[in-house]
Amino acid sequence: MLGVYNYTVVMTYVAMIVSFVGISYVLDGNYKEAILCLMVSGILDMFDGKVASTKKNRTSFEKNFGIQIDSMSDLICYGVLPAMIVYKLGCESKYVPAHNIVTAICACYLLCALIRLAFFNVDEAERQKGTTEERHIYKGLPVTSIALIMPAIYDICSVVKKPFSEYVGAAILIVCGIAFISPFKLIKPNLLGKIVLICVGIAEIAALFYY
Repeated sequence: MLGVYNYTVVMTYVAMIVSFVGISYVLDGNYKEAILCLMVSGILDMFDGKVASTKKNRTSFEKNFGIQIDSMSDLICYGVLPAMIVYKLGCESKYVPAHNIVTAICACYLLCALIRLAFFNVDEAERQKGTTEERHIYKGLPVTSIALIMPAIYDICSVVKKPFSEYVGAAILIVCGIAFISPFKLIKPNLLGKIVLICVGIAEIAALFYY
């Protein structure tokens, strides 16, 4: 069969499937479950690179396939799924102009995520021509950040007893979309940073179930 099917890409495949399940939840109006799927995809993405790097005899084809398939999966997980959550919330609005504006914001967010991922692929390919060292600095906000940002805002809305409306979701997409394609530099989290992010994620999941 075409493609790669060893353990180096399994987590990426699972993350994409989980996000598809999340999209199906969105279509049914089950936003809490969709947010949970977004977070699970984010957790899987945090470890897929480390898992892949444990295979020392990967061919150049397998490495390049892993980079490409990761970005394609990310577009669904952190581009399409968050955009669909906000779009569906907009569909429930009785104010038609607001729905149209939210739809436009979702489309622009998805475009920003696409550009960001394509840029990362090209930039990473160019970087690897000169070094085999692990990347330490990102350019722009990684699209995976939405998997922590959107659930955090959702939890805050639940705590203060305010609805996670299309306006709140649209604001998140605007800020994150701009950050995706902004040329600022961001230090890649080390092991301690990843542990902190995992703890934040666990706290968000706990709040998701509690409220």
